[in-house]
Amino acid sequence: MTATIVDDNVVVARALRVSVVRGYRFELVKLVSQWRIRLLVLTCWIAPALFVAGVSWQSTLPADTLFGRWMHATGWAGPLVMLGFAGTWALPLLTSVVAGDVFASEDRLGTWRHLLVAVRSPRRIFAAKALASLTVILLLVAGLACSSTVGGIVAVGNQPLVGLDGHLLAPGDAAGKVLLAWACALAPTLALAAIGLLGSVALGRSPMGLLLPPVVALAMQVAQMLPLPVAVRLALPGYAFISWNGLFTSPAQVGPLLIGIVVGLVWAVLATGLAYLLFLRRDFTNPAYDGSGRRAVTTGLLPLVALTALTVVVVAVVTPSMGSGIEQDKVQRSVATAFAHLYRMQTEQLHRPAVTEAQLKATAACNKGDGQVAPQGAGNDWRCVVTWHLPGVAAAGTAIYQLDVASDGRFVADGDGPKEVNGYFLVRTPTGDAPNPLWQFDGNVELLDTSSKG
Repeated sequence: MTATIVDDNVVVARALRVSVVRGYRFELVKLVSQWRIRLLVLTCWIAPALFVAGVSWQSTLPADTLFGRWMHATGWAGPLVMLGFAGTWALPLLTSVVAGDVFASEDRLGTWRHLLVAVRSPRRIFAAKALASLTVILLLVAGLACSSTVGGIVAVGNQPLVGLDGHLLAPGDAAGKVLLAWACALAPTLALAAIGLLGSVALGRSPMGLLLPPVVALAMQVAQMLPLPVAVRLALPGYAFISWNGLFTSPAQVGPLLIGIVVGLVWAVLATGLAYLLFLRRDFTNPAYDGSGRRAVTTGLLPLVALTALTVVVVAVVTPSMGSGIEQDKVQRSVATAFAHLYRMQTEQLHRPAVTEAQLKATAACNKGDGQVAPQGAGNDWRCVVTWHLPGVAAAGTAIYQLDVASDGRFVADGDGPKEVNGYFLVRTPTGDAPNPLWQFDGNVELLDTSSKG
């Protein structure tokens, strides 16, 4: 834009500087004017509520999903189920569509020269596009969280939530933990968005720039299923998509979560900085420019690989985490704690005399592979015998559980008798009949020794 100054018949053209704020508004309008972005916004603000409400009204629940088995009992389980789905599939795709295309679209349309003439600063162009992408992504994440929460509360109600160690969270506490879990998921989302920006800048019109965030997310999911050391798991920028479940134990398992958040934010800053450097060095005069393969590797990929290696070293030095993190004493402690909390819940539902966790003195003895292998690491061959005591009863009670422990520390305990304790039968709850809480339950083994053992 130019302004004309007239002084003694002398016309002077002076270029006006387009601020980042004006550029940001312009880029934001460009984004939201696209039909696919509008469709994504509507979908994120409507579809999760319909999905959570629909699943909550079904007779069968997604019990293989974290908190899925509690969707009949409380509306606060729905947004957590949605968070698990979003971290795996939705958020990588959303960041791909928004951040992964924000620079590449100018290459496809050949509009860089017009944009540079209008703004006159590649730096301000980059800032405006990055901020506009961030705004849209935050709007989409907020829609997923709010919509799924409204759907759950409307369909089921504002009931207490059972945590991953079996203790009950009051509705207010559950609401705070759900909000915090979604907030923690922003760190890996920003990391994927920054990777999308980097791919959009480095690869130009190539479709690989658009696919980079979901490809990276898929690689991280595959890595989490492998028997990797804990330090390697925590060094991946998507770990906060998993470690938020530590908020739902008492005390909260915040060590892995904090590390995951820091790693995700560091990745976001570094990837954005690399995208910025590549953008300033690119050739704007060539309308057929399609990215620089060598520069994408040396300036884009290698620093992120180096960051991962550095993070692994730092986490390994700061915490004793070069093993799997899944050890016999941790499994036994987690199973015994969850059993005691859920036994108390079952007692109340069956209208039996009240009992406390301290009175039960529940303990668990666990082995792996029928004692033929070392009791550590993930696997579906864990077996635990839980022992507890009732006030005024001399004989101790015992119950057997088969455990399937995942590499990330989550486990599913399946009751294997006696059927009067952990068999399948229905109990009466305030929200209707529900399966015996001791029949099957989820738990979490903290991979780092950072929480209180008390």
